[in-house]
Order: sequence, then structure tokens, then C-alpha cells
Amino acid sequence: MDVKPKLLDQIRDKIRLKHYSIRTEQAYIDWSRRYILYHNKRHPKDMGKTEVEQFLTHLAVERNVAASTQNQALSAILFLYKEVLRQDIGWLDNMEHAKRPARLPVVLTAAEVRTVLAHLEGRHRLMANLLYGGGLRLMECVRLRVKDLDFEYRQITVRDGKGQNDRLTMFPESVIEPLKTHLADVKIIHDQDLRDGFGDVYLPFALARKYSNAGREWGWQYVFPASKRSIAPRSGIERRHHIQEQTLQRAVKEAVRASGIAKPASCHSLRHSFATHLLMSGYDIRTIQELLGHKDVSTTMIYTHVLNRGGRGVASPLDQL
Repeated sequence: MDVKPKLLDQIRDKIRLKHYSIRTEQAYIDWSRRYILYHNKRHPKDMGKTEVEQFLTHLAVERNVAASTQNQALSAILFLYKEVLRQDIGWLDNMEHAKRPARLPVVLTAAEVRTVLAHLEGRHRLMANLLYGGGLRLMECVRLRVKDLDFEYRQITVRDGKGQNDRLTMFPESVIEPLKTHLADVKIIHDQDLRDGFGDVYLPFALARKYSNAGREWGWQYVFPASKRSIAPRSGIERRHHIQEQTLQRAVKEAVRASGIAKPASCHSLRHSFATHLLMSGYDIRTIQELLGHKDVSTTMIYTHVLNRGGRGVASPLDQL
């Protein structure tokens, strides 16, 4: 179909204009392609509410995808019609999103966290310490730059977090010296890259054009760089990117297994544990909300249920016997 590559290029250009992540770009293009193929390569402008509902039903019934996956597909199609085709999509705005099941987060006890961290080594342990000690999300951790670490004020700046917002969080004292040692090793790698004619790191948005030499400066380098240089998928430039998040995910999963913990804990469980343990220590919910970067306090309130506080903080009648 002649129009398909052109349309997908339009989607890609619009996503980059809005500074969406490469993961969002890949997901939206893939869903748009699948939507078109499902309807025998018909152009989206010739389709409407009925075709969108048919595709979403196909995903839910025949493919048995999760509610979050179905919602991502709907968001991609919404972007296609609204931002690329510029169509009046009142009919699409009113479509209901799939209801995601309410699930409580997996939270580790302080003793369990200590055991998991003890089974990690090197940069994986450093990164896990930051997830738990600063409440960072996985991708926020792997994308940290040297300039985001403030050793004097003991704080970490999380740039372009979820919702494209910046925030400040705590810098655990116990991580400071190991992190300084780690950065000394990273600096050696960066200096060697510069000598080899590389060392220019990816800069967000239009900063590369505005500050042509900033990408080679030490402050912009990733705190946790990849072990090898690679070709950037968008620019085609060979450079050293940050570590792949899957490496930490695998390391944490293995540490949980080695610890003998039966809970289905992951990297995000360390962030959940950070919030829960702060709440247990008496910190107020608004402070924890700011540290986590939650837009709405209702998102943070889930940790009160984990502790059996709030409306469900009642004692079992069995314990009164």
C-alpha cells in the first residue's frame, strides 16, 4: 500500500515534534500499522468509530490482551486521528477505556529489601539503592545524568519524569561514596571515548543544536552508561547510551529468587517499598507524593491501604476474642 509508509512517517514526525520518547514512538507506530492491517490496509481517514471498536474488540476477545495494552492501542489511534489526520474525533473522545483491575503494589519489608540488596553487586546494587533510597522509577534511574546528582545538597534531580515533569528527591547518604567511586570509573571511560573521537552523548529536545559542544561535557554524561557504544536508532550516530533497563530488571529478579522471597517483587517494588516505609516512619502523604512525583495525591493514597490504614484500618473481630 503506497500510502502506508508516508502515513507512518507522518506519525513519527509528529511524535518527535512533541518530544515523546522513542518507546512511545515505536508503540504508536506499531499500533497504527496493526490497526491498518487489521482492516485490510484501508486508510484510517476512510474509517471511523465502528472500525476502531472492531479492532479493540479483536484485541480484547481474540488476542486476550491486558486492559493496559488495549488502552495503549486506543491512545495510539487517538493520536493518529487527532494529531496526524486532524479529524474531528468527538466520537473517539467518548470511547471508554478498558477498566484496569485494581491491584495493590508489591511491597517488601525492610528486612527483605536489605536481603535483596545484599544479593546485588556493582552498578546493579548502586542502581537498586537509588530505586529504594530515592523512590526512583526504573527509567528515571537509568537516564540519570552526572549533573543531576547534587552531592553538596544531598538531592537528586529527576529530569523529564513521568508526565514530562522534573522533581527533586533525596540522595541517600550511604550511596554517596560508592557513587563517587563509580563516577570516577565512568569518567575514565568517557575520557577514552573522547580520545577515540566519540564521547558525544544524546541531548534531549533541541539542546544539541543550541549548545553544540554540550554533549561532550562531563555533566551531561549518563551516570550508568552502557558497556559498549551503539548506533542511535533516531539519528544513526554512534555513541554511548545509558545501560539497558532489562539488565537491572534481570539482576533484581535473580536477587529476589536468591533471597528466597515468595513475593513477585521487581524493580518497581523497591519504589513501592520506599513510599510505604516513609509512611510507616510518620512522614505525611503530601511529602511522599512530591518525592514520588505523583500528579494526584490519590495515586499516593494506595500506600495507606498497603498499611491497612485509612478507611480499611479496622481490627479483625477474631483478634478481639
